[in-house]
Amino acid sequence: MSFEGVDGAGKTTQVERLATFWRARGREVVVTREPGGTPLGAEIRHMLLHGDEPVAARTEALLFAADRAQHVAETIRPALDRGAIVITDRYLDSSLAYQAGGRELTAGEIRELSMWATGGLLPERTYLLDIDPAAAHARLTHAEDRIESAGDAFQRRTRRAFLDLAEREPERFLVVDAALPADDIARTICEDSVHLVG
Repeated sequence: MSFEGVDGAGKTTQVERLATFWRARGREVVVTREPGGTPLGAEIRHMLLHGDEPVAARTEALLFAADRAQHVAETIRPALDRGAIVITDRYLDSSLAYQAGGRELTAGEIRELSMWATGGLLPERTYLLDIDPAAAHARLTHAEDRIESAGDAFQRRTRRAFLDLAEREPERFLVVDAALPADDIARTICEDSVHLVG
């Protein structure tokens, strides 16, 4: 399962809520994130989000894909193979929304690159926490990283790209209003996940 949405939508909170829900039911849960779900990924994350050097759009896409390839090989596939529930804070759809939507690269190229990097692995369910980017930005309590500081127009394009992805793949996405109280959001997501996990 993956969680998506603009920065400040509440993904981290809901990832933790869902993990707690399934651990209380005796399941092994692996919680991870992109970028940075592996030691190599942590180095890539630093370059992408906190580096001082400007990063070209294609370079950014390739670095995210490299992080994702390592993430799948080292963390996600081994966990799935042993029957664990994997919950990731961001995955392939973030590349599609941010690089193809926000950065205006070709969506087909970004998807092909990411699918190659993951060996075609997609989440069974993607929870899109949807909220107005301005409201989400107001929730941030830390210094902005390079992507968070990309501007309002960039964040609006990214949100629209996420919603377009959900519209194209309604069987995989569940769009949740991230302006609702956190308890209500968690209840909706946990109830939905029961139908997936059993």
